[in-house]
Amino acid sequence: MTEKVVIITGGSRGIGRATALAAAARGFRVVVGYASNEAAAKQVVGAIEAKNGKAIAVKCDVAEESDILALFKAADAFGALGALVNNAGIVGPSMRVEDMSFERIQRMMAVNVIGSLLCAREAVKRMSTRNGGQGGVIVNLSSVAAKLGSPNTYVDYAASKGAIDSFTIGLGHEVADEGIRVAAIRPGLIDTDIHASGGEPDRAHRLAGNVPMKRVGTAEEIANAIVWLMSDDASYVTSAILDVSGGR
Repeated sequence: MTEKVVIITGGSRGIGRATALAAAARGFRVVVGYASNEAAAKQVVGAIEAKNGKAIAVKCDVAEESDILALFKAADAFGALGALVNNAGIVGPSMRVEDMSFERIQRMMAVNVIGSLLCAREAVKRMSTRNGGQGGVIVNLSSVAAKLGSPNTYVDYAASKGAIDSFTIGLGHEVADEGIRVAAIRPGLIDTDIHASGGEPDRAHRLAGNVPMKRVGTAEEIANAIVWLMSDDASYVTSAILDVSGGR
């Protein structure tokens, strides 16, 4: 058990919510970052507190540096930072690259890539032994889309997750001797509402036949992998990318 703090961006729903509950069950104080759904974030906090855990909800659009700085300031007041889960991410409606607007691509990269880099920057400032910290773990959320490319669907999303893969490897090497481990999870088709936000609520189940296991995954299955990476059981794991995709 630990009294260390974990920040989970996009922690109010889907994989973020499942990770918040799993981390709290293992003794982490949880900072639930959310972009807009305050009610959902408060529900996660309430579920954690109902089991004698400790959690707070902090509004944070990771595309805004000022929001990220406020998120980490709130976490500083909550305890010593031990982990960051860069979970916040967006996807757009399915379309070809030739039909994508500048605004769509810019927002995709701002949330999925720049937001994760800035959050990791703030985490390293606090956790690195080079800066007087006690070490910690950063877990990034990638996607099997980084390998598949998502043609005719959302190449921009796939590209953003490819960037996360490279970032995970590079940052992991950069801080490996400073007490910080950096890893990523590449989820496959997971039963969350991110597909609805992209205009295809049934997408995961519709494509389940393409998965060797012939089923979609659950948010809890991804959360279990994330909290394993956060644990001492993964103490020799860094710059690693773990596919949790049913073989896809």
